Amino acid sequence: MLSQFHSNDAREQRKKRFLGELHTFPDGVMSIGRLDEKSEGLLLLSTDGGLSDAVNRSGVEKEYCAQLDGTITDQAIALLQKGVVIGLDGKKYRTRPCMAKRLVPPPDLPEPDKSIRLGRHRPTSWIGITLTEGKFRQVRKMTAAVGFPTLRLVRIRIGGIYLNKLRPGTVQAIEKLLL
Repeated sequence: MLSQFHSNDAREQRKKRFLGELHTFPDGVMSIGRLDEKSEGLLLLSTDGGLSDAVNRSGVEKEYCAQLDGTITDQAIALLQKGVVIGLDGKKYRTRPCMAKRLVPPPDLPEPDKSIRLGRHRPTSWIGITLTEGKFRQVRKMTAAVGFPTLRLVRIRIGGIYLNKLRPGTVQAIEKLLL
């Protein structure tokens, strides 16, 4: 599902799924940040453009669980923590230092989409990664840069708001935003 409500492209509108399918949202609602089409997890929605801008620009932590192709090494985790060079808008960009750790046992998450290639050729491993920035496909680019491409990516936290046991495709109103 795409982190937008509709598309101006009629072909895309027929082929893709959009947030508007989940619920009848108020006019002017927008996503705070985005998840790419292959990613899962917590997505905040608001009608407050200032709030959206504040979350995206103020260094609010975003926490992810990433299932990686291969068994990640301590050296690769250390590189992620220090920041790695990724491509961004045709230029090289060094990511900010972040928190990264191996997740053993793996996180308790809903079953993945069947189209995701998991463990068919190599073992997989899980990491937790917490960023204060959110560049385009950043986690995927970071893990690929250290030799362990992301197979599955799930955002579990934005600031003080956690995914917890919220199931895919469900919507829950939040009375107080804890960022």
